This record gives sequence, C-alpha cells and structure tokens, in this order.
Amino acid sequence: MTPEHIHPRRKDRSKDEEWIRSLLHRGGAGVLATIQDGKPVPIPLNYVYVEDKDAVYLHTGLKGGSRNSFPGPAALSVFEMGRLLPADEALEFGVEYASVVVFGQGSVVEDPKEAEAALVSIMEKYAPHLQAGVDYRPVAPEEIRRTAVLRIDIEGWSGKEKKEAPDFPGAYWFDDVRGE
Repeated sequence: MTPEHIHPRRKDRSKDEEWIRSLLHRGGAGVLATIQDGKPVPIPLNYVYVEDKDAVYLHTGLKGGSRNSFPGPAALSVFEMGRLLPADEALEFGVEYASVVVFGQGSVVEDPKEAEAALVSIMEKYAPHLQAGVDYRPVAPEEIRRTAVLRIDIEGWSGKEKKEAPDFPGAYWFDDVRGE
C-alpha cells in the first residue's frame, strides 16, 4: 500500500513520491519524533528505508527514549540543507533545503530474522564499501538480542524542496562562513 501523500502548505515546493523515496534512500540521518509521557521526544538516529515494505527501520538501545516510545505513533524527519540565501531585509533571508517527513505506527521488531535483515540493510546503507565477513564480522544472533530494532510502517509522507538558481547573488554555504 502506497503511503498517503500529504502536501505541504507551500504546494509549489511539494515533491512527488519518486522524489520522496529518493531522499529517504540517500538521507544521512533522521530525527525520530514520538510522544513519551505526553511530551514530544525528538531523537536523531541513523535509519534505513526499505521500499518494498514502505517501512523505515532504526536501531537503538534496549532501554531509553526512542525504545520507550514504541509501540505507538511515530514520525521521522529527514532533511538536507543547501545554501543560505541573503536578502536586503533579515526577514527575507532564506535557505535551500530538501525534506521528507514520514508518519506512521512504530513497533519493536520481535522477529529475529526481520531484525537481522534490518541491521544488515543499515550496514549496507552506511558502509556500502565494506563487506560482511571480509571487512567486519557479520551481525550475530547475540547482538540482535542486545539491541532494539524499531520499525515505522509508513502511513503518510510529505516531501518539499526549495532550490534556487546556481547564480543566486550572494548565496553561500553555512560551513564556508564557519571556517570549516
């Protein structure tokens, strides 16, 4: 089932499902948002999007903020920051960006085979140049018991992007002005 496409307020920046899937695949990290004891809890985590399941997998400790919020409603925000866009007035300054927010139901993966497949997918995403069994020891059953693998079944998503022309006057990268 394809997730419901939720369009942002700025429809001119709304992106289609193919674009959303692409950003979910290439995104470096996401911010998991859940509710814990009636309070919002945002937690930055690595993740992997598994397209054929319309699900996002994350791993975390057996105890703690993200694990304690599951099962339940969850969202994940993935974004890329582009150039800063100066203007003559402070309120008119802008920034280029690309972002996706997924919404769904979070659960703890109890099936060891699904948990292992998720962890392998995470390794393949973040270390595609390394090979299990050659460059590192593959995931072992006892390790699966020492971590929590979380899953968000995506029910809805939204994607948007703001990108200006390459010759935007005065545009600059945040890291360039910070000396990095």
